[in-house]
Amino acid sequence: MSHASISNSLAIVHPISLSHGRNAEVWDSTGKRYIDFVGGIGVLNLGHCHPRIVEAVREQAGRLTHSAFNAVPHEGYVQLMEALARFVPVSYPLSGMLTNSGAEAAENALKSVRAATGRSAVIAFDGGFHGRTLATLNLNGKVAPYKQKVGTLPGPVYHLPYPSADNGVSREQALAAMERLFSVEIDQAEVACFIVEPIQGEGGFQALDAAFAQDLRQFCDRHGIVLIIDEVQSGFGRSGQRFAFSRLGIEPDLLLLGKSIAGGLPLGAVVGRRELMDALPRGGLGGTYSGNPLACAAALASLTEMSDANLATWGELQAGTIEARYQRWQGEPWAPLLGRLTGVGAMRGIELRSADGGPGSERLAALLGSAREQGLLLMPSGKARHIIRLLAPLTCERERLEEGFDILERCLAGLA
Repeated sequence: MSHASISNSLAIVHPISLSHGRNAEVWDSTGKRYIDFVGGIGVLNLGHCHPRIVEAVREQAGRLTHSAFNAVPHEGYVQLMEALARFVPVSYPLSGMLTNSGAEAAENALKSVRAATGRSAVIAFDGGFHGRTLATLNLNGKVAPYKQKVGTLPGPVYHLPYPSADNGVSREQALAAMERLFSVEIDQAEVACFIVEPIQGEGGFQALDAAFAQDLRQFCDRHGIVLIIDEVQSGFGRSGQRFAFSRLGIEPDLLLLGKSIAGGLPLGAVVGRRELMDALPRGGLGGTYSGNPLACAAALASLTEMSDANLATWGELQAGTIEARYQRWQGEPWAPLLGRLTGVGAMRGIELRSADGGPGSERLAALLGSAREQGLLLMPSGKARHIIRLLAPLTCERERLEEGFDILERCLAGLA
């Protein structure tokens, strides 16, 4: 799909043009209907055009569409930050700021951490993804295509193996790599922060080893290092809980938010300990559009829908459906093309294998096309783009969910 007025550096997964959508269904400009398992890459946990969000945005648009909060504050920003302070399950008083995106949240977190610690080194993880801005590129645990041809990136940044039952890297291997890092590469006294996803998104929906997460939390506490947890994709119910860090038995010092925070409107946030968020001089944080009134209204409406009971119900339906299908498929003649079922809750990936047992990148590329032809939109993930990334809206009706997996099953059988 190519347009003369659009940069060819944008890669399009599905060469169609959407016209409208409702919950887990979308229609293209020709009128063809699809079931959407992409969900705006994790933005639409509450689906397309959720009635409560649409009404909140319409009502807000009739009152105030914009005010730059750092010039003239507006009530929506304050109300949303108060709501987030209640919603994020940490034991300390929460402080923070709103941003336009998850990448911008990461950038502001790095600024705050540098100011608070007087250090600049960052440790990230293989397979991680934290954004496309210049500083966040260096945090990403993958070169192609993000770091290619952009020259020297802000640093220093170091990477460690990401321990997960989903990738075969053990807690012990990750700890050994950390020990090597601090004996060979850098003094731990120079490290400002670790940044980690509790469930990697771009990396293939891999869930962080809980014991390692607790080791990491204790290490940071001993050495005065800030722990940043990136829940831009895993947050707001995707794991079956408000945030995936809860399953690890730890709390972040700073938490990065975005994607499903506002039901499709551009919004992010960095929240955490006040002493970190207050470390920069007055005026050191801010942004013209950050915390736009329309986005704040959408986010407030989203949070009212995300009760613990709703998140648990939605997560159980999706997790149960995915796991049941995956288990059933093990008895099919084409089962050898399936690898691991990765992730937790409703944030799951299905690995595809090639005929020789390696990453099934070509098979997934073919699957994306055949599924689209039959009315199902899917998204790839993983270093080799061989993992099906399942991101149906949490609110997807059971019959739509089953219909989508029926299509996926037919397409998988067609690959054999």
